Amino acid sequence: MIPLSNPAKKQGDALCRDRRLSVVVFALFFSWLLAFPFEGRVLYAITNYHGVSAHQFVFGAMAAHFAGLLACGFFVKNMRTAKKLILFSIAFCAAATGVFFLPPSFLWAAALFLAAFLVGACVAAWGFYFKGCTPKDERIKTMADGLIFSNLLMILLNMAAIHLSAQIALGFSIAFLAAAFLTALKLPKRGAEGSSASAATDADVPVSPSTPGQGAVPVSKSGALAFLCLFIVVITINSGLMYQVVSPAFARLEWLTSWYWAVPYIAALFVMRNLSGRFNRSYILYVAIAMLGISFILFIVLGRLWTDYLLINTLMLGACGVYDLFWWSILGDMLEYDKNPAKIIGTGLAANVLGVLLGGLIGNAITAANGQTQSHTLLAFGVVCATFILLPPLSNRLTRLLKSNIYLPALAETPVQEQIGMINELDLAEPLTARESEVMRLLLSGKSYKVIAAELYITEKTVGSHASKIYLKAGVTNRAELMNLFLKPPSQ
Repeated sequence: MIPLSNPAKKQGDALCRDRRLSVVVFALFFSWLLAFPFEGRVLYAITNYHGVSAHQFVFGAMAAHFAGLLACGFFVKNMRTAKKLILFSIAFCAAATGVFFLPPSFLWAAALFLAAFLVGACVAAWGFYFKGCTPKDERIKTMADGLIFSNLLMILLNMAAIHLSAQIALGFSIAFLAAAFLTALKLPKRGAEGSSASAATDADVPVSPSTPGQGAVPVSKSGALAFLCLFIVVITINSGLMYQVVSPAFARLEWLTSWYWAVPYIAALFVMRNLSGRFNRSYILYVAIAMLGISFILFIVLGRLWTDYLLINTLMLGACGVYDLFWWSILGDMLEYDKNPAKIIGTGLAANVLGVLLGGLIGNAITAANGQTQSHTLLAFGVVCATFILLPPLSNRLTRLLKSNIYLPALAETPVQEQIGMINELDLAEPLTARESEVMRLLLSGKSYKVIAAELYITEKTVGSHASKIYLKAGVTNRAELMNLFLKPPSQ
């Protein structure tokens, strides 16, 4: 192995440090967002303490957060401006949180809505660090780390609000924001967002890799993003229903819900983050949809015991974890097709907020009309069915655009004979044997060693041996690199 030169090592160490800093900043201010304005227990605790309703604050904060996410990309154009906005937003949110130590007044709504708007812009601006401080193939891990740690911190804030006092939780919230501010001061002012390798313009149109050497089918980045946003809105309507229907049904179990609520979500993120590259994640998406449907069935069939809560919440939040990391990973890949990461991240997160907001409003309306859980469950089933319908065309569009995302089966739409012909056209160090070509085709389709072994009537060990030889001949070290080599657009 050739040792890294000193400048290269320093650059690698700096990138690793910047990645850690970006994750810490995200986790700290995102935990405040989850625990305070975004359906957070801290907000509910302080409004209950003063005997006022939290609903008007919650929905208003969501709408303001939605606006902030969309607006950021129009005035933040580089990492330097993004850092300034992040610092200002965090400082303002800390001051706005302090307003809630005062008795209820119009200042509450003004402070909360402005803070929600700014933290929305802050999350979108963080996209510059998501892109600039993490290599493309590591972004799913960066995002998983950010979501895991932010939810762990949110649990601490929730428990403080429920088991200690609203004022103590407010104090902890401000402390988290202060830590986020001090960490954000260390973030770089310049990064890789302006590099030519990853800065395609809005007009750039990637081509489908399914027909190398021939006229390829153009795939619009904006069209794929719009379809992804539609999918995010639909799937997260169930999150809004959960906030307004499922969570209140188990309100008496605060000793359990205060900490277990996000545990399945964190566990799902951890598992998906650490799955082997051999595992076909696209199948898990369908499993997660089924988990959502089953959780709402159990919500009707079961009672309201703590054991019922554990089962329902585990299925529902586990599915949410799978899907959140799925669309975050897609957004991370889409950053390569736009000079302004704030637009991509802001648009995707705005779709998420819109789905939660719609679900919450619909849930409230149904509850006010008749209060029947069956109505909510029928709506949830409708969402699940719509998701099943949307996922295949979404996968097809994203596969043609992104080519190598680990959730997408890249060759799903290509006939077998055409796949074999494409494999034979690759410029390899040595020709593949007939069996190696078969194994390579199945590897590229995202199938596991176990599935490949079953299809070819060989052992998993033999599959692994063939895979090692394929990687050696292709000059790569893993399946992801093989996918990138195979799907690299032909030179003009």
